[in-house]
Amino acid sequence: MPHPLRRRAGLIAIAAALFGTGALSGFATDAAAQTQRPVRVASKIDTEGSLLGQLIIKTLEAGGVKTENRLQLGTTKIVRTALISGEIDLYPEYTGNGAFFFSDEKNPAWKNHAAGFSRVKELDAEHNKLVWLQPSPANNTWAIAVRKDLAQKHKLQSLADLGKYLAGGGSFKLAASAEFVERPDALPAFQSAYGFKLKQDQLLALAGGDTAVTIKAAAEQTSGVNAAMAYGTDGPVSALGLMILDDPKGVQPVYAPAAVVREAVLKQHPKIATLLAPVFQTLDGPTLQRLNAQIALEGQDAGKVAENHLKAKGLIK
Repeated sequence: MPHPLRRRAGLIAIAAALFGTGALSGFATDAAAQTQRPVRVASKIDTEGSLLGQLIIKTLEAGGVKTENRLQLGTTKIVRTALISGEIDLYPEYTGNGAFFFSDEKNPAWKNHAAGFSRVKELDAEHNKLVWLQPSPANNTWAIAVRKDLAQKHKLQSLADLGKYLAGGGSFKLAASAEFVERPDALPAFQSAYGFKLKQDQLLALAGGDTAVTIKAAAEQTSGVNAAMAYGTDGPVSALGLMILDDPKGVQPVYAPAAVVREAVLKQHPKIATLLAPVFQTLDGPTLQRLNAQIALEGQDAGKVAENHLKAKGLIK
């Protein structure tokens, strides 16, 4: 019987003879091609998703990491499914969504900025081999905004006030995305906590998740709408005559924006983390409101807004 080492050497020799140098170099070429493939950056369909995606793309490109633009790909479910399946490589997500992703809504960690980040980072690494990078200090939580004239007339400052107003038969119609209406951690959570239930004729469901559209509908009273789904970092809310109702019970988790990347891609491009960390550090709530308003209200291009911000902060040349 041949010695095991000799037998192994013989098999290697046979393999080399069968495949030839061309086949072996082909394997090397495939590995190199995978490393050189552009990082596919996606985002959700809303205004802030486009802004964050452009900030990521422009930062990575300036840092020598080639990218493929897949921005405004779709809703949360579509984009996250694409990331987990490997169809995209990186996109901006919000820490509080981890409660929904992992059916962990009762965990108090989601109400805390640092704890929520640590929790989702741990869960996604374990279950999906995804890496959450350093989050923004902002909190882009779900919210309900009402017209200021409605708020002033009926003394609406909080969602508790809204619950009382609705119980008294007050006129109300909310423009929102189907996701906001259906997700258990969005409108249903508000309704449960504050004791109200909107009927079908009190809802105007709009395609996509862009709050710029829902806010505009309330501002213009489209189809009788006087309230809108909004986010904590929405720029157009006040400018268009709306105000966000307070959430005194703290129903919503903290939704801190952060880039999420596939572990395999981060290993190929480890500098992604160091390039993006200082970018997200600059994105506090007022900054995101201002940048979002430049896009949604002033009609500026998201890519240009992102570029101007990065240059102003000295993050790109």
